[in-house]
Amino acid sequence: MRKYSYFAVFEPAKNGGFGVYFPDLPGCASYGDDFEKATKMAEEALGFHLYGIESDNDELPKPTANPQQLQIEPETEPGYIISVVTVYPSLVKNQIENRAVKTNVTIPAWLKEIAEEQGINFSQLLQTALKERLNLS
Repeated sequence: MRKYSYFAVFEPAKNGGFGVYFPDLPGCASYGDDFEKATKMAEEALGFHLYGIESDNDELPKPTANPQQLQIEPETEPGYIISVVTVYPSLVKNQIENRAVKTNVTIPAWLKEIAEEQGINFSQLLQTALKERLNLS
């Protein structure tokens, strides 16, 4: 399974949280109320950012190999922490592409009432019908 690891800069915030940015990936940033949450949010931000790059068929930037060679932004607060963040692109892609989305449908009220009386799961029924109609397994 492919995995990508990039260095992240965890910058302490005045309220006790941490801002996070990736020097090798401009525009990829996040925040968490504490270090643990900031790490989770950094993983999510990195996964989404790399997914976007790959979806655009662009080449992923090469990660810096040595943390001492990172280009730390000059306005970064003192006391920052550099840590590696790793993501698995196939898991991120699966999560994004198979997420549940809400959609509205319109049916006659009498049909809805009968279906509800019989315990019909509208979401499951619609998914099954769409897969059949689109010849998907």
